Amino acid sequence: MNHELRGMRHAKDDEIRPASCVFPPVSWRAQRGVTTMLVIAFMGIFLLIMGTITSYAFQQAKYGRALYGREQALTIAEAGLEYYRWFLAHNPNNLTNGTGQSGPYTYTVSDPEGGELGSAALSVAGNSQCGIIQSIDITSQGTSNTNLVFTRTLLARYMRQSVAAYSYLLNSNVWAGSDRAITGQYFSNGGIRMDGTNNSDVSSAKTTWVCNSSYGCSPTQSSAPGVVGSGSGSALWHSSAASIDFAGIATNLANLKTYAQTGGGLYFASSTGVVDSRGYHLIFKSNGTFDVRRVTSTTGIPSYNSQTGWTTGATEYSIIAGETLLGNYTIPSSCSLIFLEDRVWIEGVVKGKVTVVAATPSDTGTTIDVYLPNNITYAANDGTSGLTVMAERNVLIPLNVPDTMEIHGIFSAHSGRYGRNFYTNSSSYSSSQRVGSAWASYVLRSQLTTVGTVVSNARTGTSWICGSTTCSGFQTRIDAYDQLQATNPPPFTPSASTDYGFVLWREQ
Repeated sequence: MNHELRGMRHAKDDEIRPASCVFPPVSWRAQRGVTTMLVIAFMGIFLLIMGTITSYAFQQAKYGRALYGREQALTIAEAGLEYYRWFLAHNPNNLTNGTGQSGPYTYTVSDPEGGELGSAALSVAGNSQCGIIQSIDITSQGTSNTNLVFTRTLLARYMRQSVAAYSYLLNSNVWAGSDRAITGQYFSNGGIRMDGTNNSDVSSAKTTWVCNSSYGCSPTQSSAPGVVGSGSGSALWHSSAASIDFAGIATNLANLKTYAQTGGGLYFASSTGVVDSRGYHLIFKSNGTFDVRRVTSTTGIPSYNSQTGWTTGATEYSIIAGETLLGNYTIPSSCSLIFLEDRVWIEGVVKGKVTVVAATPSDTGTTIDVYLPNNITYAANDGTSGLTVMAERNVLIPLNVPDTMEIHGIFSAHSGRYGRNFYTNSSSYSSSQRVGSAWASYVLRSQLTTVGTVVSNARTGTSWICGSTTCSGFQTRIDAYDQLQATNPPPFTPSASTDYGFVLWREQ
């Protein structure tokens, strides 16, 4: 029996041991499957990350090449502009790149180390008035050989810098009073006493000058700096600036007369010999036309200015007493030039660009003045309207003007001055120097706002000080240059430089 039991135990043991060796536990097989899945998952994540990084790297490289191509296209476009500026310097007013054919013209930009960087396609257009080119617009489209897809286009305007870039451009000593608020460049070949406020450069060509009581310096400063005063913007004051040649920038008035007569402009002859004629009165209208009236009579009053002294005996005839209508005229679009060989009164609302010239170029014994008796504004202040007034001698604001006056335009007094004479009705002066009770209320005015440019050969002045008080003229004066006219002024506006260059540069 024991033998059977042992056999049975042996047999049972034999059955148990082989079973434990052949069939592994279920938990061990599950662990091996999880490990495999984790390896696959991590490899997938790794490949996904690596793919993303690789894709990002490729995209960044592609973006970098595109960015490089775009920037290179910009420099190539600029190279095209510079090329044509050089070409115009050697071939003035040649708009066809010397080919005689219409554009665009291709300018190839070479690599200094060999090969070509790309090319610029140039389109050139002249802006003409009365058959005379005023400015030249150059469009340059640059393309880089690195990337032909991305192009950059630049537009530049080639011309001499206009006086419209300045608020004031003067050729003599001047005093800007404490009531002045000036926006834009203020320049004089003489010394400047600046007591007003300024937000741009105030420059004098003088290193030193004599500033006396006439310019507010008491005691006299015999060696005052080129710009001196109590103004708040002294950080922008500059002495010893390069001078501006007024004779060199003065427009040839005889040529303008010819352009008006033969180029499609409007010409009005001298009224000398015409009965009861004192000159012309132009009244601009917002519809692009203007009335021309013949002034038949004027009222004389006494006045004073620092250049010629007193006009005693009622000899300043700036007040219109009578006039007759000659007609209504449309401003010519192809030659927006009005030339008058007589003195002129100008006012109204100007639509479009127009230049008015008052001069007698063939009569050296006569010099013509322009009077601004009323407000002058623009039909639109977006740069599409503009006025330039050129007087052979003075541009003057008469006695009987609005209490609050606003004038827009570029006003150039070629040989004389811009300003308002001194008027008084004070008993401190003789009866021959007083304007009389009928005009006494006009002696002192409240405010003058000038938007544009004043060019004056002689000393300017629209306010007069008696002691420490304004006793004649405008008590407050606001001056601002018109930025929109600086790069696109009315035709034949005087230039501030004899050198040509780019006055406008922008990407399209």
